[in-house]
Amino acid sequence: MTAYEPPGEPGTPVQDTAGQDTHGQDPHGQDDAAVYDAVVLAGGGARRLGGADKPGVRVGGRALLDRVLAACAGARSTVVVAAPRPTARPVTWAREDPPGGGPLAALDAGLRDTTAEHVVVLSADLPFLQERTVGRLLGTLRTSGADGVLLTDPDGRDQPLVAAYRTPRLHEVLALLADRHDGLTGLPLRRLVAELSLTRISDPVASFDCDTWDDIATARARIREHGHVLDEWISAAKDELGIELDVDTGVLLDLARDAAHGVARPAAPLTTFLVGYAAARAGGGPEAVAEAARKAAALAARWAAESTSDARSSGAAPSGAPSDVAPDATPDTRPDAAG
Repeated sequence: MTAYEPPGEPGTPVQDTAGQDTHGQDPHGQDDAAVYDAVVLAGGGARRLGGADKPGVRVGGRALLDRVLAACAGARSTVVVAAPRPTARPVTWAREDPPGGGPLAALDAGLRDTTAEHVVVLSADLPFLQERTVGRLLGTLRTSGADGVLLTDPDGRDQPLVAAYRTPRLHEVLALLADRHDGLTGLPLRRLVAELSLTRISDPVASFDCDTWDDIATARARIREHGHVLDEWISAAKDELGIELDVDTGVLLDLARDAAHGVARPAAPLTTFLVGYAAARAGGGPEAVAEAARKAAALAARWAAESTSDARSSGAAPSGAPSDVAPDATPDTRPDAAG
């Protein structure tokens, strides 16, 4: 298990081992046009989970494998080394021969279906891995002379299955190890690490992996923490619905609040549904959502303004005021005024 540590305070710069400050980077940490492939190792017996299907275990409503696939969604080609199964994103399936031959044999099998100069290699049990971390690994690799860039856990241990590598160098070293050991079956990952020139980045959150049921429970609890649950729910819902759209959730939440307060509480979910439907009719995309939300928010504001104006004109008390006192009434202070 890689120990979990909560992330730092928002806005805290993260330092890599070269001392480079990554604060203020592009969210993906790389040029959008950069090409890479991904290999995800999703086999293994999961002995510490009692033989459970670890890639299929759900954390935050999503299978662990689907969470990892979302993190490498920018890959030109994604190869999953395991028996085929339903996934939220299309992938290429590969299998080591014989199955269960270990991580190096699985990596070798996955690399055969890649063609990009750089490859991200990931395990299928990383609940907190995100695209920005993958981008950071690739960005560091492209600006360094190293063979690869990998994450380390809070104790400084290498995580070679949360890494980006130069693909030709991986082929070269795997061939060398296979020749030296008469094959790759059963060889540990440390044999690969020992042959490579590597740069290391510390990331206690993204490097957290799930080897035991306690790890699964920790991941599930963290996802339900305040500050995480909404983003996690939206990501899970988009995966479930097959939606790739990234929108400003703050705008939608403000719209729901205005509709609930200015019209009626049930107006909030119905209005946000109508905004989504209108955006889809307009061709979809973040701009269409933003425009539909703008129109609906303006309508909610007009509705609320009319309600306030009508209340004042009729002398009705605003919400929270006594019903027998007009909102603009001045108290009668005459000596003979009724008490």
